[in-house]
Amino acid sequence: MTGSAVKILVVDDEPPIRKLLRVGLTAQGYEVQEAPNASAARQSVSDVMPDLIVLDLGLPDKSGHDLLQEWRDEGLSMPVVILSSRTDEAGIVKALESGADDYVTKPFGINELGARIRVALRHRLQQQGEKAIFQTGGLSIDLVKRIVKVDGAEIKLSPKEYDILRVLAQHAGKVLTHQFLLKQIWGPAADVQYLRVYVRQLRQKIEQIPDQPHYITTETGVGYRLREPD
Repeated sequence: MTGSAVKILVVDDEPPIRKLLRVGLTAQGYEVQEAPNASAARQSVSDVMPDLIVLDLGLPDKSGHDLLQEWRDEGLSMPVVILSSRTDEAGIVKALESGADDYVTKPFGINELGARIRVALRHRLQQQGEKAIFQTGGLSIDLVKRIVKVDGAEIKLSPKEYDILRVLAQHAGKVLTHQFLLKQIWGPAADVQYLRVYVRQLRQKIEQIPDQPHYITTETGVGYRLREPD
């Protein structure tokens, strides 16, 4: 796996649908969690904040509309792709007006749902002022799929290596202090040596000459800077 997987919460009361989504989305590289009802879904969001939610509108303990509205009223902004019947046009419109990002109707193909998920993730990144694809020289980072390439060749990164590169890309051209990076990746109490070790490993993978870095430069005594995007 390249980087850390995008976490998707599937909320649906039908076990066959949850199994279909778990198998299909896992095969596409996502980390899938499941909830059979609104109560379990709220608990999952509280325990582990997902990157995106696939939400069935017909839940046994509360309507998907009400659950979505509660999340939006609470300020939760993760993308939501709803599942609906083909005949429930009013329900689809209501969900979209309540803050859903997209929808698919049952029965659906897993490739169709995967495409809607990628679009929803990309739109949310763009709304946050972050480009879906970061490019500088021969280095490219797909911030939706979490794929890193150098001169067209995919580079396998550990989750921490990817997280460091992602934060640097979000602030490309600006020096980031050691403490800022430590707080973003590990927390404020972490040792700066962790950061140095991972940056060194990251350079071994993306730099042509690691000891003479082209992309990630050191600001002595301050931190690191990623080359500005093209």
